[in-house]
Amino acid sequence: MGEREILAAKRARLELRAQVLNSARLFFSERGFLEVQTPLLAFELAPEPQIEPIPADEKGFLVTSPELFMKRLLAAGYEKIFQISPAFRRGERGRRHHPEFTLLEWYRIGVDYGALQQDCRELLTTLCRGAGRDRGWFYQKRWLEAGEDWQVLTVREAFREFVGWDPGLDSDETRFDTDLVEKVEPHLGFPRPCILKDYPANQAALARLKPDDPSVAERFELYWAGIELANGFSELTDAREQRRRFEAALEMRRQLGYPPYPLPEAFLDSMAHLPPCAGIAFGIDRLVMLLADADNLDQVVAFPPE
Repeated sequence: MGEREILAAKRARLELRAQVLNSARLFFSERGFLEVQTPLLAFELAPEPQIEPIPADEKGFLVTSPELFMKRLLAAGYEKIFQISPAFRRGERGRRHHPEFTLLEWYRIGVDYGALQQDCRELLTTLCRGAGRDRGWFYQKRWLEAGEDWQVLTVREAFREFVGWDPGLDSDETRFDTDLVEKVEPHLGFPRPCILKDYPANQAALARLKPDDPSVAERFELYWAGIELANGFSELTDAREQRRRFEAALEMRRQLGYPPYPLPEAFLDSMAHLPPCAGIAFGIDRLVMLLADADNLDQVVAFPPE
């Protein structure tokens, strides 16, 4: 099959994608969010050992997320903002991963991660209705439905149930990541979405720790049909602590043999003015894949990476 025929066969799924994007923009504009646009080329990134950026030239990188730019806007006085933007990560290619993908991110001041969880309930209900999936549908022969009565599990509860050990404060990060992907995620989000919350402190580099239990962070991920759709948290607003975490991440990158890059000083400077807030990144491509009953991201983007 030639390119013309392949593209023509994708039309229904690309129309569904357009519907999701239109519904998302309407959802946030009706709730008083300002849509913003931030650079795709960045000269400072949040250091993360598990994410490798794509160099754009001898100094800059394609953004792995618009997060730092958007939080600088919050520090400048913006209260409710959202963005639908491409993001880029090196070496990610598979059924559920592309090196270029589309993120929906939104941020709010004066709230914590609980408010974002409610946002997700309302957003998914709205997007499913706009896509004609509000009464449910089959994804890969398994029934899915949105609704608002979602399962909510803490990470400790999920690991005890599905893995058999408790990821405490000093849990091994490699073992944690492996067991999360292989033993926990496949059970989450059937038939309705699932919120997995309260991650170990060492699994949340930019999140605020829970005041009543500093061994865990106010971070959650949204799962549906065993697929991670979103990652949100109450934002850390302590610049000194954020700098310490970034430096630890850079040291871990050195130990793993990854090239270091400069600390994001402009973001760290802005944190002096960052109020209590929360933010989330939501994967548009993966949601469209679910709504379209597609088994591969290649099927829901016009031109998948080669």
